[in-house]
Amino acid sequence: MLNNITNILTDLLGPTGPLIAVGILGILLALGTLPILMKTKPDPLDKLKKTRADEHAGKSQQALRTATGHDKLEKFSNFLEPQDEEEYSSIQLKLLQAGYKSKNAVRMFFFAQFSMGLGFLALGLIYTMANSGDGDVSVKKMMMTVLIPGVVGYMAPKYWITRRVDERKEAITNGFPDALDMMLVCVEAGQSLDQSIIRVATEIRAGFPALADEFQIVAQEMKAGKDRIQVLRDMSERAGVPDVTSFVTVLIQSTTFGTSIAEALRVYAAEMRDKRVMRAEEKANTLPTKMTLATMMLTVPPLLIILIGPSVYGIYVLLSSAKL
Repeated sequence: MLNNITNILTDLLGPTGPLIAVGILGILLALGTLPILMKTKPDPLDKLKKTRADEHAGKSQQALRTATGHDKLEKFSNFLEPQDEEEYSSIQLKLLQAGYKSKNAVRMFFFAQFSMGLGFLALGLIYTMANSGDGDVSVKKMMMTVLIPGVVGYMAPKYWITRRVDERKEAITNGFPDALDMMLVCVEAGQSLDQSIIRVATEIRAGFPALADEFQIVAQEMKAGKDRIQVLRDMSERAGVPDVTSFVTVLIQSTTFGTSIAEALRVYAAEMRDKRVMRAEEKANTLPTKMTLATMMLTVPPLLIILIGPSVYGIYVLLSSAKL
């Protein structure tokens, strides 16, 4: 029976008929499963928690807190967002380190993965169907042309986030020594640490916007009355940079033991300047090694042609005259 179905599909759609049928069936099954997953019944425990929250905080405050009026993906949150709290926290932290601070960032990230995966899979299927009419195409090649675009589309948002995290960490690392020097000047001029952070966030925004955003968040949280130590620890976690983590540790120790913040900043700022010089020297020292391969590829072949080319041509001429 299976062979008969295969023969019928081959006669109707060509050599790739079985693969096309399997692809269409998979897409139909995925589309048919989505409504079932999206229309999941609410958990009674979640209803009870929401009712209690409404009773304690008020419905108006709860509406302001959720703010789901303009979020079209809110009803798909159970499908798009991971239900495990630890997994959700790790993805949210990575998005924060990439600079995406929206509360819907996790939802949008998984929606981008899902939509791009299906979109690229459909493009691969269309490409396979367009190129299969000219001749026989192997099943392995068809599977590769269909599945590889889908995998690329699914992994593209993750790759983009990873690149953004690396670029943002590098930008924070490059701008941190200058920010410390400016903060030291502000503290020694008589300003408090909170005022110094606000001033630094304003001054360095043109050159280092990522670091300015982090200092701005710290300043706003301190104004809101949040504990300073917790605010600094949150900053180090969001930045994900070892230099910022060490800076936060220095400030926490200075606040805990009552030592001078200006003195701690002076010592740490000098250390950061030395580390920046060391990083520059390290990159300069690795440059000759990186240029070795390019130098050999661009210099050695022309040199060999110039030196050995005439001899090879002379030998060729002698052998040709000897044969004659």
